[in-house]
Amino acid sequence: MKLSTKGRYGLRALVDLAQYSEQEPVSITSIAARQGISERYLEQLMCLLKKAGLVRSIRGAGGGYVLDKEAADISVGDVLRALEGSLDPVECSGLHPSEGCRSSDVCVTKYVWQKINDSINHTVDEIKLDQLVAESRELCAGTKDQTIICEKKTK
Repeated sequence: MKLSTKGRYGLRALVDLAQYSEQEPVSITSIAARQGISERYLEQLMCLLKKAGLVRSIRGAGGGYVLDKEAADISVGDVLRALEGSLDPVECSGLHPSEGCRSSDVCVTKYVWQKINDSINHTVDEIKLDQLVAESRELCAGTKDQTIICEKKTK
């Protein structure tokens, strides 16, 4: 399974928001600056997160975004599904009787796909936003630059 930049950047933005919106709303500009994400792209992500009920916007002077739920009540799975859709890496019609898979009755691989799908969903639903904020603060405690949530780049 490979997540797009929507999922990766959106999760970083939401961790940033959770970390910095405890006192006041956070502007897109400040998140973009700390995370190195384009403001335009971030606006698109926030729109999806708002639609999913994870963030809300506050208008006017001093406005910005805040979480619409407690960070402890938002899972990584909630964020990724809002941005990416289903996280199931395998689409198997045998797992859904209404989809009419002809081999469903004799196919044993559907159990493998179900196990993989369940494992991924369970893992991302177990990790909460407040845990990531705490981890970020701990990792950055001894560093000079405490604003950027880093992400390993791989090819």
